[in-house]
This record gives sequence, structure tokens and C-alpha cells, in this order.
Amino acid sequence: MVLRVALHLEPFDPLVALAAWQRHREQDVSPQAPWARAAAEAHFIGRVRSLSANGEPLAALELEHYPGMTEAQIERLAAAVLARHGLAHALVEHRVGRALPGEALVLVAVGADRRGPAQRGCQELLEALKHDAPFWKREWCGADGRWLEGNTPL
Repeated sequence: MVLRVALHLEPFDPLVALAAWQRHREQDVSPQAPWARAAAEAHFIGRVRSLSANGEPLAALELEHYPGMTEAQIERLAAAVLARHGLAHALVEHRVGRALPGEALVLVAVGADRRGPAQRGCQELLEALKHDAPFWKREWCGADGRWLEGNTPL
């Protein structure tokens, strides 16, 4: 099992991050490598919405976190999902700080020996990030910031 977690304070390009992850994967082609079991991959890219939870135009979304603790919790969540679904690898890249509408917020990529475990594992990991990762979100509509108490529906 191979796992990578990265948090970004600045905008990041999820397709560039995914391509780098796949290049890293291709460098180790030994049959014993966890990558060798990954005949299927599932990916998800989430971006900041243009409207707030209550329908107002969104100026920015701010995510606060505790450095070190947040990454460790995400690693625990991801490791549990990988084990539960028999996944070979996972990549989680997440934005923190102030993000603008349209900017990438999260990238989740997983690999498995079949599409079913890859798709289910990606979905479960995304939901775990949404509900159990220690992020505190504030929506900015104009000059007013409002802390979010819950998560948006699927």
C-alpha cells in the first residue's frame, strides 16, 4: 500500500499533481510493487463553488487546519479505506487557506485491481475527508465571513 497526502496553501493544478503521481508510479515497475496490483484507478477533483451554502455569490472559501494533526488524521482515514477496499495506492491533495471559486480544493486518486474497489474506495475516502478530516470552513460573501457548521450533501 502506497499513500501520499499533501496540503497546499496556494492554488494547485490537480491534473499536474495526478500526472506527477502517475510518473512516480511508472518508475517502480517491479512485480512486487503495490502499483502492480492497480489495474483500475478512480479520481475525483473538487473545486470551490461559485455560490455559498445559502445561495449567495461566494467571494472565497477559507479552510483552517492544524498543521501536522490534519495530515496525520487524513493518513489514518486513507489507510483505513485502503485496507477496507484492498486498494494498492492513494493520493490525497487538499487546499487550505483562502481559495477562490473555481480553484481546485481536493484531489483524490486511488488504485485497485478492479474498478469496483477503486470507485467505492475513492467515494468512501472522499466522504471521510468531507466528514472526518479536521478542516474548519468559512464562506466569504463580500466582506462577511460565515463559519460552516455542516457539510454539503452529495
